[in-house]
Amino acid sequence: MLDRPLNVMIPKFLQFFKHSSPKIRSHAIACVNQFIISRTQALMLHIDPFIENLFALAGDEEPEVRKNVCRALVMLLEVRLDRLLPHMHNIIEYMLQRTQDQDENVALEACEFWLTLAEQPVCKEVLCGHLPKLIPVLVNGMKYSEIDIILLKGDVEEDEAIPDNEQDIRPRFHRSRTVAQQHEGGDSIEEEEEDDDDLDDDETISDWNLRKCSAAALDVLANVFRDDLLLHILPLLKELLFHPEWLVKESGILVLGAVAEGCMQGMIPYLPELIPHLVLCLSDKKALVRSITCWTLSRYTHWVVSQPPDTYLKPLMTELLKRILDSNKRVQEAACSAFATLEEEACTELVPYLAYILDTLVFAFGKYQHKNLLILYDAIGTLADSVGHHLNKPVMHFQTQKQLKL
Repeated sequence: MLDRPLNVMIPKFLQFFKHSSPKIRSHAIACVNQFIISRTQALMLHIDPFIENLFALAGDEEPEVRKNVCRALVMLLEVRLDRLLPHMHNIIEYMLQRTQDQDENVALEACEFWLTLAEQPVCKEVLCGHLPKLIPVLVNGMKYSEIDIILLKGDVEEDEAIPDNEQDIRPRFHRSRTVAQQHEGGDSIEEEEEDDDDLDDDETISDWNLRKCSAAALDVLANVFRDDLLLHILPLLKELLFHPEWLVKESGILVLGAVAEGCMQGMIPYLPELIPHLVLCLSDKKALVRSITCWTLSRYTHWVVSQPPDTYLKPLMTELLKRILDSNKRVQEAACSAFATLEEEACTELVPYLAYILDTLVFAFGKYQHKNLLILYDAIGTLADSVGHHLNKPVMHFQTQKQLKL
């Protein structure tokens, strides 16, 4: 009974796809899109004409129309892959164009396509030949836009004395992390955003934007193609990581973090050169470079801890502790989160440095605003979980009390 009115309405909506008004064309697609995920029978009966009409509007001049076409194709990919497969080559080429659309809303909608495709069993087969074009597009989308920089106050390097806004302070709870999950099928970038480890902590801008979607797409594709992806990534990384323009270099550091989980084995030969370079980037004059470097290094801590301590662990720990005392709140937050990850990986390897670590964490209490205090508590809780009874020594109590002036 519920489907009967739709048997009339769906064909009518399809007719409006050809209307002269861009607004009506856009609304018509949006109306039909409501029924894709639920596989409404009335739409399934007209699925082929619907797809044909979408293709006809693929090059529409109106951004809202293009955005809704992309949205429809993403949803169809999820529920009617069988109908798209005969056209997949052309659809992928189209989505490559739209991911570079001048309108960021269109580009974001198109970028979702790669996330959805990565979940399909046919992903490797249909996408393999397009990787040489796709990877540079995703990497380019990972640069901060001009509006991002404005909203993030990217030109503000020192803000530790500025009080937090109450609405910026989210509830935060300490919990033990599962170290093994981070390296054996662990959290994806998307899941980390829901965790305490936002992709690059762009909390002051849209929760989901082209930069984050591009990075998440690269992350999931790295998990699909594994080390085969490096053939297309490594030439780009070499140029990006050492680029003189900070925005480009920052995006390269994000790329390096995004592929960490999926391409870890293939990256290992390059890490002896890359880790020291990243540790140097922790001292970059731009706060946004320092903060993303903290996050990327946290993705490689498992390898760092597997090496002789003096080679990488000690320099990394030393620089992260400096960044915990950074004059920029975003860097403080990223450094605290990264250090908590390092704590769990290193565990008792940190015991020789406990006094230095405690001095730094306790000193941070006097610097931090409300929001970062919550993250600092989490880092201290993780330290206790990681080193256990080694904290339970009189000298440790004395140092902590002295710093807190108790």
